[in-house]
Amino acid sequence: MATPAFEEIAETFEFLDDWEDRYRHVIELGKAMPPLDDSFKVPALKVDGCASQVWLRPVVAGGLFDFQGDSDAMIVRGLIAVLHALYSGLPVAEVCRVDAHAELGRLGLNEHLSSQRSNGVRAMVERIRKVAAEA
Repeated sequence: MATPAFEEIAETFEFLDDWEDRYRHVIELGKAMPPLDDSFKVPALKVDGCASQVWLRPVVAGGLFDFQGDSDAMIVRGLIAVLHALYSGLPVAEVCRVDAHAELGRLGLNEHLSSQRSNGVRAMVERIRKVAAEA
């Protein structure tokens, strides 16, 4: 049930044999993501449970889910970009049906992230699911 944007990331990961190359690719995805305006870096949009500072600004329009996000850590910005590819453009009702753990597992992220980073990704996914469920 992954979006075409996420499938593109998964295909790229298949060609990158080395985890260091994949890690760099995640960072590049984060660099390519537009920054979140500072006016949205407020406590209400901050994600608790992340080692780094993370903000997610959900946007639901026309029944479709999207979000903007940012972090003070480059790898986390990249992880936000990966989650954006996974969820952006889905109908709101489908967001909670995405098995993020399995999809991210396809990229090998589960084995290569520190426990703190894994907890942060889990916290971001929980926030996304919560916002979608309330929309």
